[in-house]
Amino acid sequence: MDFAIIAAGEGSRLAKSGYPYPKPLARLNGVSLVERLIAIFASQGADTIHIIVNEESSALADLLQSYTGDVHIRLVQKTTPSSLNSFYELIKSLPDVNELCATTVDTIFKENEFEHYLEAFRSNTKLDALMAVTPFVEDESPLYVKTNQHADIVAFNDDTKDDVDILVSGGIYCLRRKALDCVTKAINSNVERMRNFQRLLLTEHLNVKAFTFDKIIDIDHLADLQQAEAWLDD
Repeated sequence: MDFAIIAAGEGSRLAKSGYPYPKPLARLNGVSLVERLIAIFASQGADTIHIIVNEESSALADLLQSYTGDVHIRLVQKTTPSSLNSFYELIKSLPDVNELCATTVDTIFKENEFEHYLEAFRSNTKLDALMAVTPFVEDESPLYVKTNQHADIVAFNDDTKDDVDILVSGGIYCLRRKALDCVTKAINSNVERMRNFQRLLLTEHLNVKAFTFDKIIDIDHLADLQQAEAWLDD
């Protein structure tokens, strides 16, 4: 199984907090976000980790090019207008990859939950996509996920109603070939944003389920880093 990290954003909100490092190199308990993900993916049996960074991220590119661990790092360096475009640039030349777990670089989760998530995906070969969701809402513009009693995702919404259980997208995606092909279809149809790609999966009638994590923290501000450190140490 291959893994992917989308690390091509600018991290402008974190920079405005006065943080001295670009977001992928932000330290969480002394380890950069990108190195933390690489270590977790490697421990979960990654064959190759595909990582995209923007063209201005020379320090990040140098770090990844000098990586000497057991897992293979494939680096793509390109500036893109959105995370969906970044994802497309990362996977467009990977027609032989049939299973991929992708995440944004600023997604913080506990490894034991991530391991159960991967097990659920690997054990259900009928799934086209298994999306990480969480009831923990702290993102400034969350994507709400509506499921049925079987954990099938029936809608991705920009807002929610008070009378439903609240789940939001956690920014972690396990995808098989039909779902990966939808990335190209989305780009060719001028679809913008990852959330609209996820909606396309439903429009294409793919088998898309949700897997609930107790908590996933998205790093946008210095306070998010501090909160994540305290939570992981708990």
